[in-house]
Amino acid sequence: MPENPRPYRLSHQIVCITGINFQRKSLIGYVELCLIPLRTDLRRIKVNSKQCRVYRVCINKIEASFLYSDPTLEICQGENTQRDLDFLENRHLEAVNSVDSDLGSGELTIKIPPEALHFAQDGKLLRLSIEFSLERPAGGIHFAIPDIEGTMAERSAHMFTYGQENCSRLWFPCIDSYSEPCTWKLEFTVDVSMTAVSCGDLVEIVYTPDMRKKTFHYYLGTPTCAPKIALAVGPFEILVDPQMHEVTHFCLPQLLPVLKNTTSFLHEAFEFYEELMSSRYPYTCYKQVFVDEAFDQISSFATMTVLSTNLLHSKVIIDQTYISRTLMAQAVAEQFFGCFISMNSWSDAWLPKGISKYLGGLFIKQAFGNNEYRWLIHKKLVSIIDYEQKYGGIALDCSTSPLPTQVKKGAISAYVKSNPSEIDAGFYFPTQNLHTVSWRYLKVMTRKAHLLIRMLEDRIGRELLLQVFNKLLSLAGQAAQQKCSSTSWLNMQLSTSSFLKAVFTVTGKDMQTFFEQWVHSGGHAKFHGSFIFNRKRNTLELEIRQDMNPGLGVRKYVGPLMVTVQELDGTFKHTLQIEGLVAKHDITCHSKSRRNKKKKIPLCTGEEVDMDLSAMDADSPVLWIRVDPEMTLLRQVVFEQPDYQWQYQLRYERDITAQVEAILSLGNCPTPATRMALTDTIENDQCFYRIRCEAAKCLTKVANAMEATNWTGPPAMLAIFRKMFGSHSCPAIVRQNNFNNLQHYFLQKTIPVAMAGLRNMQGICVPDIMRFLLDLFKYNDNSKNKFSDNYYRASLVDALGETVTQVISMVCETGQTFTADSLSANTKLILEEVTRYINLEKLLPCYKYTVTISCLRTIRKLQKYGHLPSSPRLFRSYADYGHFLDVRCAAIDALVDFTKVDGTKEDLNFLLDMVENDPIPYFRHYILQAMVTTPPFTPKEPSVLNTEQLVNRLWNLINCNTSHDARIRCDVVDLYYSLYGRSRPSCIGEVCSNPTESLSTANKIAESTSLESEVVDNKRDDEIGTTPASEKEIIKTEPFSEDHPDDRGLKRKHSSDLPPPEQSVENMDRVESLLVEDCVVEGSLLKLTLQTKDAGGSHVAIQGNNDSNTVLSAPTQSSSICSESSQSLPGVSSTPGTRQPTGFDSSMFEHDQLQKTTSNCSPPPVLPSSTMVSEGSGGAVTKHSGRPHKSKKKKEKKKKHKHKHKHKHDRHDRQQDRVVFGGDQDNNTSSTALSGRDVDSRVFSSGGSSPSSPDFSLASGHHVID
Repeated sequence: MPENPRPYRLSHQIVCITGINFQRKSLIGYVELCLIPLRTDLRRIKVNSKQCRVYRVCINKIEASFLYSDPTLEICQGENTQRDLDFLENRHLEAVNSVDSDLGSGELTIKIPPEALHFAQDGKLLRLSIEFSLERPAGGIHFAIPDIEGTMAERSAHMFTYGQENCSRLWFPCIDSYSEPCTWKLEFTVDVSMTAVSCGDLVEIVYTPDMRKKTFHYYLGTPTCAPKIALAVGPFEILVDPQMHEVTHFCLPQLLPVLKNTTSFLHEAFEFYEELMSSRYPYTCYKQVFVDEAFDQISSFATMTVLSTNLLHSKVIIDQTYISRTLMAQAVAEQFFGCFISMNSWSDAWLPKGISKYLGGLFIKQAFGNNEYRWLIHKKLVSIIDYEQKYGGIALDCSTSPLPTQVKKGAISAYVKSNPSEIDAGFYFPTQNLHTVSWRYLKVMTRKAHLLIRMLEDRIGRELLLQVFNKLLSLAGQAAQQKCSSTSWLNMQLSTSSFLKAVFTVTGKDMQTFFEQWVHSGGHAKFHGSFIFNRKRNTLELEIRQDMNPGLGVRKYVGPLMVTVQELDGTFKHTLQIEGLVAKHDITCHSKSRRNKKKKIPLCTGEEVDMDLSAMDADSPVLWIRVDPEMTLLRQVVFEQPDYQWQYQLRYERDITAQVEAILSLGNCPTPATRMALTDTIENDQCFYRIRCEAAKCLTKVANAMEATNWTGPPAMLAIFRKMFGSHSCPAIVRQNNFNNLQHYFLQKTIPVAMAGLRNMQGICVPDIMRFLLDLFKYNDNSKNKFSDNYYRASLVDALGETVTQVISMVCETGQTFTADSLSANTKLILEEVTRYINLEKLLPCYKYTVTISCLRTIRKLQKYGHLPSSPRLFRSYADYGHFLDVRCAAIDALVDFTKVDGTKEDLNFLLDMVENDPIPYFRHYILQAMVTTPPFTPKEPSVLNTEQLVNRLWNLINCNTSHDARIRCDVVDLYYSLYGRSRPSCIGEVCSNPTESLSTANKIAESTSLESEVVDNKRDDEIGTTPASEKEIIKTEPFSEDHPDDRGLKRKHSSDLPPPEQSVENMDRVESLLVEDCVVEGSLLKLTLQTKDAGGSHVAIQGNNDSNTVLSAPTQSSSICSESSQSLPGVSSTPGTRQPTGFDSSMFEHDQLQKTTSNCSPPPVLPSSTMVSEGSGGAVTKHSGRPHKSKKKKEKKKKHKHKHKHKHDRHDRQQDRVVFGGDQDNNTSSTALSGRDVDSRVFSSGGSSPSSPDFSLASGHHVID
């Protein structure tokens, strides 16, 4: 173990939080740290504390002076010209290191008063007490407060702590390091209606004399580091696990029934891990707390896990069950490795992460089967390869720098280009600190750590590996019983060196070489294989070639490589030694070729099968060959063999990874034999369901390639679907849903989507397929099914979206209009179903709004492919705070795609506004990751969006506006790299003629401002002793302002053009109308720009009249498309006497309603939220002018007219307006991630009515449901 960087040891800490104020989002607290001096010359103590206001510091009851300094608040201090990531990389790492507790640093430096120096000199205990407060924290604590009437408990208001590792400093002063465990005493005073859940055992609950508040006392006797301490406060409903009384579950009100169903399996996970490792659960209790607006789906802490409410589900939900059980089992595994045994430092993080993932994978294997486990391993391996080949190899132990030390302070990009063979990776961010690495890097690193532990299992054996885990747990358990000393608790911290020692102790094997090859070095191997059969010698001449490109994560592999050959007489394994870039081996075959001899062929599983050998080479006994079949290496394999061998491998190989490889290869072999092999796989009930689904997707690709040549018969998979799911008397009509057979359920979801991708020779969807899909909508009946069909209905909408193809052109003469007649017949049919389904969701919301999400994706695809004019307005309304999180994420995906294709600066600024102002941390993170995946532009792509203002905005976000959320800060760095690369953005001028000199100067400045130098520390000693408390760097102990405005429930500080709060209206039949502002004709191509305005519509009628008179106007004037009873989708109108898509009423095209609609419109109403929501703060509504195409750079911009609206609602009006269409309005929904109804109706996807929904009147004659 490395030497302790701190001259003291933490033995115990007390955390006392009082005055938790939900209105102000504040708390008042007190901490006491018990420190054991390790040196007699101890003069100062450094503690981590971020965004806390410190009032008083005492050491052994003697007041001490202190200094606060946090360089991470502004990374590039005093530097306003540098804008490249090489410069940022150095400054960022220096800033976080200057407050890194593992380096003996911290934001709060406390000078030991002279009266207390003798305690340190005598080695006596130092009691460091700090009084602090926290108001409106920017990170670390999240307050979820719905903006509805009632007390905080009635409103289901709650709060919880969150953050990446080493983020406890955001909510209480501590030594925020994994290498400093201690025992804990935790006290939290809350309102009498609230419950405080924290780490450790609940000792007692003490009520105040007036019975208005109560204090929860927790004690954690197992030494634990500060990053693993958490708190959650809310009006939780409590469920003691009926199978394990040590386990307690907490959820928000009204969610207890789904909580019982979701957590019913959890005792199985505990029993599995305890039996697997022959070790009992290390703590005395375990708590699961389900919260809204969670930072991540699961966040593990000592004896406690904070989970997202969105993981809860009822017994009628199929798809979510797999996800929720996997995550909760993973959280239990992290209690063993991650909480009880934690990493010693960031460079050792791969060990607890990898071991816990390995254990979680074994539970998946036990719960869901070996095929599901191997599918998981295969997907992780593919994701690792994709990331490393794009960004570079990941070294799991980051203590070994991928670049030479002298280069890290210089021009990194230049070194990467000139010395690609000397590096493992040239990442654009420092990998030496958790707070500087990309979220994607961290995610892939965790997956790679899992596979590396699995590789170690292959080297030493599973039983010995489990014995290693058992030994680590035993040593940690013994250490936990000891009293604090300098070395007593070291066995509770896991490092690479200590793990190597444990492996050697248990197995007697030295794995140092293995670790140097795969842990300390990054990258993976890439093999290209081919073979020739030598008939005379009856041998295979196998050639294995390797690629090597360290800059792209591909490295040279030296060592054994397993190759399996399936011959006529069985499966034979061969171990080849790989030494160079090209390896040639002769493998003697054990079988002779069979000419017309029928005999069953034995497989690797021991079974014997009959095969039709007519397709194979008559002289060769080889059926197929596989390289590294057990995935014991981090590798990519590209193997060449004839298509008939891939077909044999798909049909008869029982390993699903082999079947996946065969399917991927057969996608490039469009032959009748391939078609038959894929068809047989889909119909084979003995085949794993995921393989059957992949075969259906591959058959789509094969059928499209064969369409122009030799495809015969009905469209692919149509006969299969009707045979499996069609009615017995009429196969064209689908049977009533019955999802008892889960394999058939997943196939029933996948096959329609795969069929929708079929194209005829003209490149459009086959007409038979469109009719088939519409019949699925028409005859879908879930009335007698015990499972929900919400995911199935969502897949049908996705299938409609897959039928959409690119419009060749939209040709209109000057002065002509774009009407509903311009739409193809298929497009009209698609719009009918999408309109009907998205409005049906207003009346009967399904579980997690899966159908709405699919509808939004389909609408965006119609826009993107030219069937509808592109407009972001609809997606903006769904992205607004108050909708269910998954719906908002789907809307963001559409907006990001729109911004890339047709977006303006306003659209890009809208996304960045949400990044800066949205109240949900995960949603801000999702927006940035979506923009990284689909960037608005790339470094080599000219764009009108590439401006100096954008550069400055992103740079400011990185530099100083995201200091309290390391994940968001690193996300912005990812986005900056996607847009500009490493180099300085081209849209801003050069700093100087010599960039190297500029960077060198910047590095000198960074070095001169280093806060870790001994000179600065000595000087700081003098400053602490002489500078009065009123100086600028000393924390001023100002009390809370009593006149601070109480803006409880305010969830957004938004500067973007979002809809204002909804007006109160009596008419429940509302409609979203379109204001066409620009209709620009360029050549023969008509370009439309639209604005969506809401006339207060609630739901959309499905039938309408066909007597419209006007359509979209010519470019010289604007027109309104408005109806009192129908909902239109953006940009569609109709001409007289034509049939319109269902859901489009002729009155929406009346020209004379323009002024009335414009003046009386209310904003787009909002979906019933399934999360804890509050009323948006509203803001200005900007009249959204037309968005010209990017090529129209010189087009004069429209003036924007802004209005501000403030509306008040009484409770009755709010209740009526809950289920409506569109954007921003009051949401008085309950605190649930399912829907706004009671539990029973929440979890069912169809049928029944909502008791909290308004009584919709259908007397107008319009029909909502066919």
